[in-house]
Amino acid sequence: MMPAGAVVEQALALSHADEAMVIVTDAHEASLRWAGNSMTTNGSSISREWAVISIFRDGPHAARVGSVSSTSVDPADIEALVRASETAARTAEPAKDAMPLLTPDADGIPGAGDDAADWASAPGSTGIEVFTELARDLAGGFDGADRLYGFAYHQMHTTWLGTSTGIRRRFVQPTGSAEINGKRGEGADLASAWVGAGTADFADVDIPGLLTELSRRLDWSKRRVELPAGRYETLLPPSAVADLMIYMAWSMEGRGAHEGHSAFAKAGGTRIGERLSDIPLTLYSDPGAGGLEYRPFVATASSSESLSVFDNGLPAQRVDWLRDGVIESLVYPRATAAEFDAPTTLPGENLLLTGGSGATLDTMIANTERGLLLTTLWYIREVDPATLLLTGLTRDGVYLVENGEVTAAVNNFRFNESPIDLLRRATEAGATETTLPREWKDWFTRTAMPALRIPDFHMSSVSQAT
Repeated sequence: MMPAGAVVEQALALSHADEAMVIVTDAHEASLRWAGNSMTTNGSSISREWAVISIFRDGPHAARVGSVSSTSVDPADIEALVRASETAARTAEPAKDAMPLLTPDADGIPGAGDDAADWASAPGSTGIEVFTELARDLAGGFDGADRLYGFAYHQMHTTWLGTSTGIRRRFVQPTGSAEINGKRGEGADLASAWVGAGTADFADVDIPGLLTELSRRLDWSKRRVELPAGRYETLLPPSAVADLMIYMAWSMEGRGAHEGHSAFAKAGGTRIGERLSDIPLTLYSDPGAGGLEYRPFVATASSSESLSVFDNGLPAQRVDWLRDGVIESLVYPRATAAEFDAPTTLPGENLLLTGGSGATLDTMIANTERGLLLTTLWYIREVDPATLLLTGLTRDGVYLVENGEVTAAVNNFRFNESPIDLLRRATEAGATETTLPREWKDWFTRTAMPALRIPDFHMSSVSQAT
């Protein structure tokens, strides 16, 4: 393939638009699957996706935008994509998020020549060899009686961004995860449990530890208890907390709050400044968080309520969404921020929740007289955006805790809860640890969360899911 940096430069040179931007992402991916205690498939791939964004100006805050994407790796297709982007821009409606493009000089953003060696570097790469240690450690689990199923993947996405105003940014984003589902027994006695871990390079994935935890959860299923729907004191482990906090973060758009159609709206404004929890919880995104780093600049081929093409190149910084239990920030692209006199705030690609007691989940179990321990959530969907009421299912293990010990597995439930209300009602938060969300892992893997104790988690009905 033609080097990505060269694609950017050639496309910009061919542009006849008033302004142009080019984004190229080279993806190297590897995957490994296993089922019934044997490896089944593995593979690797290399691909490219790139986009040309053309802008015709009617003024500094008035513009028409055309964005066209391609997966072609043929240099002969570059000019055709540039022209298609220009045609799309000429016929587009005026952009509601139009703003002056950022520049290296005025905005302190790296430009052409600032790091020429990095710009010209090859993309990050991976291959099935990244799973060597994982496969070796899994082999020990395959020798056991439990049936193991699972999937591991690793991606290296390298992004190049260039603009006609001189910005040049490049970043290599590693993303990986491993998840294992264990099954024991048959028919009515079938027990199922899940464990998983997110990672950048698999060097920190403790497969023996995951298998030990998986076996412990399956052991908890030796005794079965049927429970009705209702409200139960419930311990949510970090993975389940991550799934709920991710959905909340995705809903924290400033425009929706100001216009009154989100859970972060209130009469005459937004809920910024409102206390959600007496526990000093801080929910934040930080592109420099150790082990959870993400691309430190905007590179988007299309605009939304959260991101704007006019903000391409804008540096990402730490954002506290909640600080010490109080709502601190909402998402505002530059145009939205100017409209509502708010600070420009970018959405994050990681999410961390801190401020708990530091207790482990086992300690929280030991301090529970009677309640439920969830392991993972599944099929989460929004019921009411005005309150952020969500519904979903428990899956792969709900357990009864009595007098400080897990004593049985119980049936699955459908739940109805709002993550905003859960934070308000939480009576304990444990130690923050890196975790893999179960529901959203295909879109969002970089999280660190504590376990939460909810005194009255709402199990709205019994589910037949396993």
